[in-house]
Amino acid sequence: MFATLSDRLADTFKNLRGKGRLSEADIDATAREIRIALLEADVALPVVKEFTAAIKERARGEEVSGALNPAQQIVKIVNEELVEILGGETRRLRYAKTGPTVIMLAGLQGAGKTTLAAKLALWLKEQGKSPLLVACDLQRPNAVNQLQVNGERVGVPVFAPEAGNGSGDPVAVAKASIEEATRKLYDVVIVDTAGRLGIDAEMMQQAADIRAAVNPDEVLFVVDAMIGQDAVTTALAFQEGVGFDGVVLTKLDGDARGGAALSVRSVTGKPVMFASAGEKMTDFDVFHPDRMAGRILDMGDMLTLIEQAEKVFDQEQALKAAEKLSGQGGDFTLEDFLVQMQQIRKLGSMSKIMGMLPGMGQFKDALANFDEREIDRIQAIIQSMTPAERDNPKMIDGSRRLRISKGSGTQVSDVNTLVDRFHEAKKMMLQMARGGGMPGMPGVPGMGGPGPGKRGNARQAPQKGKSKRVSGNPAKAAQQKAELAAKAPAAPVIDYETAAANLDLPKDFSKFLK
Repeated sequence: MFATLSDRLADTFKNLRGKGRLSEADIDATAREIRIALLEADVALPVVKEFTAAIKERARGEEVSGALNPAQQIVKIVNEELVEILGGETRRLRYAKTGPTVIMLAGLQGAGKTTLAAKLALWLKEQGKSPLLVACDLQRPNAVNQLQVNGERVGVPVFAPEAGNGSGDPVAVAKASIEEATRKLYDVVIVDTAGRLGIDAEMMQQAADIRAAVNPDEVLFVVDAMIGQDAVTTALAFQEGVGFDGVVLTKLDGDARGGAALSVRSVTGKPVMFASAGEKMTDFDVFHPDRMAGRILDMGDMLTLIEQAEKVFDQEQALKAAEKLSGQGGDFTLEDFLVQMQQIRKLGSMSKIMGMLPGMGQFKDALANFDEREIDRIQAIIQSMTPAERDNPKMIDGSRRLRISKGSGTQVSDVNTLVDRFHEAKKMMLQMARGGGMPGMPGVPGMGGPGPGKRGNARQAPQKGKSKRVSGNPAKAAQQKAELAAKAPAAPVIDYETAAANLDLPKDFSKFLK
């Protein structure tokens, strides 16, 4: 979503590289480029003015003028200001001390409230909660049925006493849901309310009546991240008519410019609490301002990637693979490679995963054009092999490769490429797992690589007794020889006759000398 903004900021920072100090003109030019980048990203004008003013003020301060690398200091300032404009700290849900926690969702029609209600329910379920979905959108056709289907997908019950489709009292349904949750011991109630194509008095009154009826612990305003600056207008109207505690951004995986995420928090003063970036029910997580700022500046989001990996990876299998790579648990085979690849697939699309790595912004075109079916083809090739072939790929000869290619619906060249790349990757992974770093590179200190003086280490241990290099100048060489002779210890004088007399030899020892 932030591709355009990231590109513009990256170009701006590139112009600052190599400068020992920043002039007033450099600061003004940088602020102007940042202003243009934000405006192109659909960020609200008041937010842009406040943001650039803060950057200019800090750029003229001591932290930049006294820095060894002013360009990096500017990036640091922009990152800190982005974190601040996105909310500063991560805002967590507030849970009720007694009784069920009530969360009410509000927003325009089409923002994705019903789908998001199910995503939130699944997320709460993973946190150890027992949620109940409540169908209070009785206006939109099939809204109740959609929530029931989504609830079934995530394994969360749905309270829907009314069929909807324009009939029923949503306020009465909301009241009854609290009694239902209390009776059946659900600890979180998620109320899905109706939306409209535009803001009107009837919708606002209905939302206000539901809020008064259930007294929610959290009111979340759901906003489509793709509507740009209109998100600010809508948010202000809901804040005045209903009031809300936090914002949820949906459709972050679209081609939106990102202005909503940067504007809503500053204009309303309410934090962005959750973000939805995909069609799957698992594409939902807590909104972290610092991580989002890192993505915008192409610094990556390794913490989120690690958290997702911890959720889906089988720790026992990962440990076995690590042992095999280190050479302690047997040989790393194509079967192990297939298991690891299947675990990675659980994280989502490869483009999304790679996009969380630092510096991948420069490869965004390649990531956008990455064919996810390539992984399916690799999986099909490996699964077309026999167990013996997966354990020992070296036994796969020409006839076997032809059979595997036919079984997987691929070409023989595809099988050849997979086997060759597996051997290369395995060699590299073994090298890295044993601490040797990349092939041809010295070992990393403390990582179990070759020690000093051993083969493969870039630095050999000094050899004892190695002579000093002699100068090619005859006069200087003679001087060096004299200095060495003067420093050398004097040779001891030995009295061989006395030494022989002191030898206690046997009387008949003379016979051994003949």
